[in-house]
Amino acid sequence: MDVLAMEVIGRLNDLSAVIGRDHLEPHFAGFGLQRGEFDVLATLRRSGAPFTLTPTDLYEATMMTSGGMTARLDRLEKRGLIARQPNPDDRRGTLVSLTDQGRDLVEAAVVPHAANETRLLAVLTPDERDQLNGLLRKLRAELPDPA
Repeated sequence: MDVLAMEVIGRLNDLSAVIGRDHLEPHFAGFGLQRGEFDVLATLRRSGAPFTLTPTDLYEATMMTSGGMTARLDRLEKRGLIARQPNPDDRRGTLVSLTDQGRDLVEAAVVPHAANETRLLAVLTPDERDQLNGLLRKLRAELPDPA
């Protein structure tokens, strides 16, 4: 039996867990954030002015469920990092926007976050990082999303 695929998937799972637990979560905790909360704030920031998206846009961009996104948005809103308002284009919908406080926080966190991730990949040469990125992109593109 060929077990190489099991070895590769096992390494990917282990690496993801170690990076998240030991290197990303402590970084975000230093800013008073959980990793998923940072993802929401960063997604809103990347959307450009006026830094506003629908909850659907957010949960699709962060690859999570709508229920999980609602809980995250509740926490962020309670802290004053995002604001919800009615969607003028959809009477049943809402829009989620970064507050000034949320924008300041994500901008303070993103530069050291990028430096942290660069540090994690420093063991690889630039060519190896490009190759790994391309291989992972190819693998992800070929895996179907569950319906």
